[in-house]
Amino acid sequence: MQTTLTIKLEKALRDEARATAEELGVPLTTVLTALMRQFVREKKLSISASPAPTKEKLALWEHISAEADTGQGTKAFSDVEDLLKDLRLS
Repeated sequence: MQTTLTIKLEKALRDEARATAEELGVPLTTVLTALMRQFVREKKLSISASPAPTKEKLALWEHISAEADTGQGTKAFSDVEDLLKDLRLS
């Protein structure tokens, strides 16, 4: 016997979850059912996500990486004292 569960959440979250489920080739209902079964079976809530950088962070990383490859924006120090002064640590 099946039943209907009504929950309130942000529309954007629902849409993103639905799109992700579609990418995986399963209905969102299947995802939620699997999560509920796991919750009941294990009697614990375990949530994890692989961190993913934003587009902005990726662009910044690419910019910094390109600078490092060309040597732009780099400084050379002859001793630690000069480095500490530049870092304003002394």
